[in-house]
Amino acid sequence: MTLLSVPIIDIAPYWTGGDAGKRAAAAAVDRACRDIGFLIISGHGIPGEMVEETRVLARAFFDLPLAEKMRVGQPAPNVSRGCTPLASEAVARSRGAAATAGDLNESFMVGPVNPVDPTYATAAAAGQHFAANLWPERPAAIRPVFIGYYRAMSELAQVLMRLFALGLGLEESFFDAKIDRHISRLRLRNYPAQLAPPLPGQLRAGAHSDYGSLTILATEDRPGGLQVRNAAGEWVDVPVVPDCFIVNLGDLMARWTNDAWVSTLHRVVNPPQDSGAESRHLSLVFFHNPNYDAQVSCIPTCLKPGGTPKYPATTSGEHLRRLFVATQMAAAPQ
Repeated sequence: MTLLSVPIIDIAPYWTGGDAGKRAAAAAVDRACRDIGFLIISGHGIPGEMVEETRVLARAFFDLPLAEKMRVGQPAPNVSRGCTPLASEAVARSRGAAATAGDLNESFMVGPVNPVDPTYATAAAAGQHFAANLWPERPAAIRPVFIGYYRAMSELAQVLMRLFALGLGLEESFFDAKIDRHISRLRLRNYPAQLAPPLPGQLRAGAHSDYGSLTILATEDRPGGLQVRNAAGEWVDVPVVPDCFIVNLGDLMARWTNDAWVSTLHRVVNPPQDSGAESRHLSLVFFHNPNYDAQVSCIPTCLKPGGTPKYPATTSGEHLRRLFVATQMAAAPQ
């Protein structure tokens, strides 16, 4: 039967279970990716203290006055760095929705933190994917802590991509060369307590799918959380499980697999109006995106004999640039 809720999968056997353990974990991941496009992972090896320290510093940043936060404001719609204020983005626009009100969250974005060949980073096709990060003066520890968290998520994403390869019947290293200079984003999202009713149709984050290969989310169990639309067309809550991450597929993975794996619609709903301060929550979101020049087209194991790919070939960088710009409230419709 098709999975209609988000499963919890222990990925520790990737490291401890030998070849059989790796393949068992990959098979469980494959089923979740085919049925619902979301999974909750345990056994990931990321210290809880690292997650909490990152969250505490992010919360301190968002508690600063707006004018101070906007000293490191996003410099342009196609530059995913720095702070975006409340309601400045409507992610439902990436799926063609005519959103009239921005999403009820604010964010701070960090891009690649490891050195890369300057020729590669500044090539015309690189666009703004290697733009410099913007760091606030306060809190003082934010830069080293966020860099450490970004690197930890990068390593975890590589493991997940290797599990993906095994689950798809490919060599474990199939994606390695496509993500060794990845253009991922760490996005810290603050969902403030809603002290006034939202506008009609306005959500904390509108219904959308993510753009890249996969997303790794650490969030809090508060009123007004994440929901995913399952294969039956129902919106179901994604549970917040202690010491686990929520992982979901992005559009590029759906394109790679010819929709054998699903990049599922999800949203962040508003809390009940009487929730008060308890409805505030903060999410640490790592959007893993392949190298900007990675070619994304149907992989061999996902094309049936006589079949044709559903999507034209593209590159990671061009796909992401188009969607980044489309979601900005000041952007012209794409």
